[in-house]
Amino acid sequence: MSMKRTNVYADPEDLAIIKEAAKRRGISEAEIIRQGIHLAAMANRVWDEPLFSRTFSGPGRTLGKDEVRDAVADAVQREAAPGSAT
Repeated sequence: MSMKRTNVYADPEDLAIIKEAAKRRGISEAEIIRQGIHLAAMANRVWDEPLFSRTFSGPGRTLGKDEVRDAVADAVQREAAPGSAT
């Protein structure tokens, strides 16, 4: 993977924590910073599709925990039934 160099300003206390963690883990400070950038990028990513997009028919009101469990279980059984579309 190619990398691109960039400059950032960081709090001295954060840098001290990174330095300590790098020494303890036996990896470079730069690697810890790269991991942090990756986590921040993924946390702020906008996905093209929702993580869970299936919908279930319901009564038009907020369901209770047991009703949600039953609706999901029924949908899973229908999908697993022979001849069902996947």
